[in-house]
Amino acid sequence: MQESTVVKPQEESSPPLAVEMRDITKAWPGVIADDHVNLAVRKGEIHALVGENGAGKSTLMNILYGLLRPDSGEIFINGQKVAINGPRDAIRLGIGMVHQHFMLIPVLTVAENIILGREPGGMVGALNLKKARTDIQELSRQYGLPINPDTLVKDLSVGLQQRVEILKVLARGADILIMDEPTGVLTPQETDELFGVLRELVKRGKTIIFITHKLREVLELTDNITVLRRGKNAGTLVTRETNQAEIARLMVGREVLLRVNKTPAKPGPVVLHIEDVHAQSDIGLEVLHGVSLDVHAGEILGIAGVEGNGQTELVEVLSGIRKTTTGKITLTPTKDGGQSQTYNLTTMDARKVRQMGLAHIPEDRRGSGLVLANTIEDNSILGQQRWPQFSWNRLVLLWRNIASWARRLVADFDVRTPSIEVPVQALSGGNQQKVIIARELASNPDALIAAQPTRGVDIGAIEFIHRRLIEQRDAGKAVLLISAELEEIRSLSDRIAVMYEGKVVDIVGADASEEELGILMTGGHLEHPEAQQS
Repeated sequence: MQESTVVKPQEESSPPLAVEMRDITKAWPGVIADDHVNLAVRKGEIHALVGENGAGKSTLMNILYGLLRPDSGEIFINGQKVAINGPRDAIRLGIGMVHQHFMLIPVLTVAENIILGREPGGMVGALNLKKARTDIQELSRQYGLPINPDTLVKDLSVGLQQRVEILKVLARGADILIMDEPTGVLTPQETDELFGVLRELVKRGKTIIFITHKLREVLELTDNITVLRRGKNAGTLVTRETNQAEIARLMVGREVLLRVNKTPAKPGPVVLHIEDVHAQSDIGLEVLHGVSLDVHAGEILGIAGVEGNGQTELVEVLSGIRKTTTGKITLTPTKDGGQSQTYNLTTMDARKVRQMGLAHIPEDRRGSGLVLANTIEDNSILGQQRWPQFSWNRLVLLWRNIASWARRLVADFDVRTPSIEVPVQALSGGNQQKVIIARELASNPDALIAAQPTRGVDIGAIEFIHRRLIEQRDAGKAVLLISAELEEIRSLSDRIAVMYEGKVVDIVGADASEEELGILMTGGHLEHPEAQQS
């Protein structure tokens, strides 16, 4: 039976439209990104735009901001038909966009980034930074976005960098803000702060289009929802009248399992042993202070913590990217129910660590997981190109074998692409992540490090990735999961280790509450029953 589109009309007393996009179509050879898509956003609302990766959300917003031109369709801003031929037109019309990947120059100050391209000054072009700083301070005070205009962007947290992006848009007079996956790299605390900022902006008359994959955020923050599926409108919803299950069904086209379905773990012997590991940061300061952990065969050990407390450096140490100063890391694969030789990974580089049987899903898929300009075929063997099945004598690549391997991974992991010859930069974020996960899991590792495995991917891909991680656990693999999403940690993990300031402060069961984990993540302590009994 064909699914009907859900449309819940606005009340007659609703505010006028700030944005209306009618029958927007955009296609490339072999791909229709947007197929007669409609979007209506009321003034003074937070409007969610949701859909799977590749559903057409970013394309639609890039058209609204002038980065792309539609093949057909019409755009109305505040009731007037407009032509948007580039970002300058969009800015002139009061449209601003905060991109998922920030458009900031790290070595410049906050003030220099905000005024870049429209520097104040006289006819001779003298740069009036004093005036710029004053204007920025007034703007940040006006909108409740406090920040030091003289700070270098590279010295700011991710949350504060996003604040700079918002101020940059506001400084250009934007009344309509497009927020593209704004919480994808934020901690829970930074997300709460951002929501407060967005609510304040709406109170001051701004209109916000909010793109996200996180349905909890949609229900918490927004007023109305437009759902896209495979380049077409799938439904329009009033937020207060819907739920996660309905949104997910419209996004994916089927019922989606929103909770992880797993049986109790059957942990075996220790596979990955981490003993008193110390390591330094890039500037020579100690960032890991004696981390000790054991990950067993057949379990998922989750690591929770506010980002920046040593999780990234621990992953780099385990995967051979960063050296330890002291400590020991060993891998003891399980074979036929028993254990084989123990390998000392402590001084091995990333290539050798991989050969020993440790796979790694990196937290930054674009920066360290993929070569974006290369094809899916190339990326399917990244880090494995010297393996005998892919090269002769480690010198000549066996392209027929590689192509067959890549096609199998694309099929087995549902990577949506017309060809394995497509550059991975042309794929959606979720499909890029599937390429990485396919490559790492297909190597049949004994232990797997999964760092932020679902960051920035849609609900359908999250369900898929979670199922694959559980399959690894049930196949007897040792899985170390690092995630900033507490819900993900609690759903997938069999045990949870909490890191704070470069140390493991406690290891608790998967039944630990968010409140308990929050206490540990901020340096507090829990009283365990066994401690009370002793």
